[in-house]
Amino acid sequence: MKRLNVTNDSLNFLAPLPAKQYRQLVDTIFRLLKTPEPHDSSQLKGYALRRVDCGEYRIIYRVQDEDLFVLLIGKRNDAEIYKKLGRTL
Repeated sequence: MKRLNVTNDSLNFLAPLPAKQYRQLVDTIFRLLKTPEPHDSSQLKGYALRRVDCGEYRIIYRVQDEDLFVLLIGKRNDAEIYKKLGRTL
């Protein structure tokens, strides 16, 4: 991977998080740069996107060429992330 692209929605979600959760999510994002399709990620049905869970949070991302696009970050137990995804695309 060469470039990391993070949407404003994702950055705005990260900003107010406590330090521990912030670090976990950022570490997971940087691991995705090295391994864009880890064994614990899965393809989103109906989309050319992937998701990976990090604790109580979910990261929705896309790999294109050598770029990683982090589209959304949200709580796993909340359908809001998928509502946002529908509005985003």
